[in-house]
Amino acid sequence: MTRREWLAAAEVQLASAGMDAARLEAQVLLAHHLKVTRASLLANLDEPGEADDLLAQRLKGEPLAYITGVREFYGRMFRVGPGALIPRHETETLINEALKLNWRTALDVGTGSGCLALTLAAERPGSDVHGLDVSEEALAWAKKNDAELNPDGERVTWHHADAFRWHPTEPFDLIVSNPPYITTAEMAELAPGVLDWEPHLALSPGGDGLDAYRAIAARALAHLAPSGRLMVEIGPRQAADVAALFASAGLQSLRVLPDFDGRDRVVCAQVPG
Repeated sequence: MTRREWLAAAEVQLASAGMDAARLEAQVLLAHHLKVTRASLLANLDEPGEADDLLAQRLKGEPLAYITGVREFYGRMFRVGPGALIPRHETETLINEALKLNWRTALDVGTGSGCLALTLAAERPGSDVHGLDVSEEALAWAKKNDAELNPDGERVTWHHADAFRWHPTEPFDLIVSNPPYITTAEMAELAPGVLDWEPHLALSPGGDGLDAYRAIAARALAHLAPSGRLMVEIGPRQAADVAALFASAGLQSLRVLPDFDGRDRVVCAQVPG
């Protein structure tokens, strides 16, 4: 079977299974199997090639990023797999805003794959960035990404700890977090490709989805330097609740930022100077 024939058949199967980007996913699967770029794949469509095993995995709902083992985030490729939340492009909203600020030390709470911490460190040379996660499995992915992106030595200081019981030796200029925020009700509505595969610990704290923000708010003043900044990703319907929690904790300069699709995505706050 030629690559062209396999891609056409795979696209039909993926589309029938409800995959929105069926053509692109078929190309990614085959290119990954053949260990070639998509450009090379498409330039040689009449050569033989098929990836039935990978297609079967995708049709069972396994996330494409887990199958290929990588996901692009802010122009870099991050390794991901079971135990680590797959980076989403909407989270780049947080990076864009953080890079507008003046900071040297930063903490990423619930670092997962390390995409936030490692991107901040790479984009801000000379910074001192820390990544923290309660999950050893997730932290292993973060350290693997650090090793691949920074072969000359770790760029981020990693901590295996519960963020809500951990006490840093010095306060930070910036704290960022993409915490679990999906409500119990919303979890039941998630696509199987997310619900059945990605770590629930990184998706939802249960209940109203706000527990992580309550804990972050309670500790922000102790963990941030005077005039320090706090930036968190939120669900699109949580802006008012999260902003209220931060205001009640004594944080100021509250702002809500939209993502690329215009949905509320990031809440920013500042410690009084």
